[in-house]
Amino acid sequence: MSRLKRRLWRFVSFALAVLLGVVLLMRWINPPITWLMASEWRRLGTVEREWLALGEMAPSLPLAAVAAEDANFCRHAGFDMDGILEALADTSRLRGGSTISQQVAKNVFLWPERSWLRKGMEAGFTVLIELVWPKRRIIEIYLNVAEFDEGVFGVEAASRRYFGVGAAAVTPMQAARLMAVLPDPKRRSPVAGTRFIRERGNAIARGAETIRVDGRADCFL
Repeated sequence: MSRLKRRLWRFVSFALAVLLGVVLLMRWINPPITWLMASEWRRLGTVEREWLALGEMAPSLPLAAVAAEDANFCRHAGFDMDGILEALADTSRLRGGSTISQQVAKNVFLWPERSWLRKGMEAGFTVLIELVWPKRRIIEIYLNVAEFDEGVFGVEAASRRYFGVGAAAVTPMQAARLMAVLPDPKRRSPVAGTRFIRERGNAIARGAETIRVDGRADCFL
């Protein structure tokens, strides 16, 4: 039994070391593909994606993403407990309790289906990426792997698809409306002109400006 325990412990230790190594490497190496990208590629035959460094994007894009998905991004270490409690208390909220860090952990390393196993692994990867990646890297990866339409991943491909310009040239309102399609990009469009997109986009734009002014964007701007 003791020999079996030692072998199990060695295997677990080796697996953890490999995972930590992969996460550490991705501080500098861009994720080549995600589970969802691969799934959509198999289903559609192709996907649209073009990696863009954070410094080459319009500053309005990370501001809008944080305003829409995780206003306390710069102030938490991966888990926004206040946001989780508010989301549980108010079922009418458009955003759930997952932070951008948690979404990156899920999108980059895991599969989209919900389960207790995946949520547990998501928590573990969230801790790892917060330990070894700076916040600028986390938001950069988020903006490059998020899905914005069927088979369209990242803000560069999405900006060109919807607005005919690269992500460096989008306006603050275009950035806000782009983030307004989340978390349901297959059924929403930033150029649809619907009341929801207009109102949600306006709210995100106001939130982005508030975050820029009050210092909650200092970790990535």
